[in-house]
Amino acid sequence: MTEFHVTGGIPLHGSVRIGGAKNASYKLMIASLLADTESRLLNFSKISDVELVAEIISYLGANVNKAGERAIFIDPASLNSFQIDKNHGEQGRFSTMFIPALLSKFGEARVPAPGGDKIGARPLDRHFEGLEALGATVILENGMYIAKTNGLVGNTYKFSKNSHTGTETLIMAAVKAKGKTVLENAALEPEIDDLISYLNEMGAKIARLPNRVIEIEGVEKLTGAIHKIIPDRNEAVSYACAAIATKGDVTIENARPEHLTEFLKKLDEIGAGFEIGNYGVRFYYKGPLKATNITTAIEPGFMTDWQPLMATVLTQCEGTSILHETIMANRFQYVEELVEMGAKIEKFNPKVSNPEETYNFDSKDDKEEYKHAIKIHGKTPLTAGEFEVKDLRHGATLILAAMTAKGTTIIRNIEHVDRGYESLDERLKSMGAKIVRK
Repeated sequence: MTEFHVTGGIPLHGSVRIGGAKNASYKLMIASLLADTESRLLNFSKISDVELVAEIISYLGANVNKAGERAIFIDPASLNSFQIDKNHGEQGRFSTMFIPALLSKFGEARVPAPGGDKIGARPLDRHFEGLEALGATVILENGMYIAKTNGLVGNTYKFSKNSHTGTETLIMAAVKAKGKTVLENAALEPEIDDLISYLNEMGAKIARLPNRVIEIEGVEKLTGAIHKIIPDRNEAVSYACAAIATKGDVTIENARPEHLTEFLKKLDEIGAGFEIGNYGVRFYYKGPLKATNITTAIEPGFMTDWQPLMATVLTQCEGTSILHETIMANRFQYVEELVEMGAKIEKFNPKVSNPEETYNFDSKDDKEEYKHAIKIHGKTPLTAGEFEVKDLRHGATLILAAMTAKGTTIIRNIEHVDRGYESLDERLKSMGAKIVRK
């Protein structure tokens, strides 16, 4: 078990260049299997999830080769298996995303139930209902999802609730289905747009229409393409929060402000500094911070992934802030650790007139003990402690809090963090942070 020893109280200063979006990198790798010829992906993220997907693709018989620091070649011509082994599949939460490509090649897919972060239910029924609408059958048998089809056929499918990964899964299923597919209430994330761009470069016919509609005209064949992956906006927000919470000044060289709109609005509200330039975005502490209220929402709203990171920043704001989580049923697992470090935080359930409309998670996944909002009373100094990481953003939040706190914090089970951040400790150290990996 890897651990970080983080000594806090040091403002971050410097610059960092972020890698390709985690939520695009491995999905575009999987989408490469839909082609008949080799593809090349540029600016891919060097994280453990990407390594795992590369291993799975190789296990299925396709060829994966890296070239230089940030290029990866994927040739699906030798793909010869429709079954992912449990050892690989259960390590991440993306095994079901292989189903469309395997159905396209073999008419059958066998993939393990996914693992990955345990931060609340990620409803797979939204994926499978859509696959069934296109002519597939999906059953769960002995921990394996078994999908079969005699040929996918285009259809109209409306998501009951927003689904980022569900939208991507159905796009990949529909690109080679017979006829036209219309996805209604489709997700709007820029990572999905990156997938659409990549598939269109391969020969797909996908168009975004108004009112959250995506239209896909099936094609018989896709050919490999060269594509540069968009920068990781979650990584950008992580470094931005670290700069502000530690009273530092950090430039993120290739951050795309158009992917950070709601985050930048909240920085404005609390009085944090940022400057947008051709180089990217500079984030800096410019004086005392003030409280604000944040409600997470589906794209184009404030991302659920940003909520834990902002919580640490809000502990350093004067006044009472409220964070209301509407996407995940259980994403306040970091609160106990922040309280142990000295934060004043209360969990509660806000009054909402229509929970089914307000919350994007399914009501069946909610539990009585889950709370969907917190009050953060600031400003409070934080002190060091010893903790174990539960999931990716939980780990990033603890590291951010540790850099803000007085003393040396020990954070164990860093493997979760390595899943989604490329050399996080080394990059933070390059800007002055004191972190030792053990």
